Amino acid sequence: MEEHLMKIGEIAAFFNVSVKAVRIYEKKGIIRPARIDKQTGYRYYTADQVQQLNALIELKGLGFSLNEIREIMQGKGMDSRRLAECLLQKKMRWKESISAAENKISELDSIIQRLSGSRDTAEMSEMTEEERAWYLVKMVCVEDTAAQSAISEAIWL
Repeated sequence: MEEHLMKIGEIAAFFNVSVKAVRIYEKKGIIRPARIDKQTGYRYYTADQVQQLNALIELKGLGFSLNEIREIMQGKGMDSRRLAECLLQKKMRWKESISAAENKISELDSIIQRLSGSRDTAEMSEMTEEERAWYLVKMVCVEDTAAQSAISEAIWL
């Protein structure tokens, strides 16, 4: 009894990815079709390969690169301990990204607070380029503006 095969377009549609994406996964050596029709070039996949694509999409959604996914899915030197290490490393990178985003949010809060406390209500479009540049440095730059001012003056002398 022959196993049911799915065309590339069918599995792409099932997972809501493009056919081009599935072909990229093939070129990267992550998933290979069970059969390619020599006359039409159609690619056919088994149920097991559909499961591989499902795992690939989940790992991609977790932020793994295609190279990392290939390494995981090929299983060379991979056991549950090594997989857990890969997942922990990705978790740490996500935590670092969250921390960086929280720092940016804090910086934005500081800028908003400076803007709302500023007495300067001039329209930026009415300012000269130089006035606008200094205004933005004063309001937007979180670092010490006095040091920037001294450097800028030294450069333009």
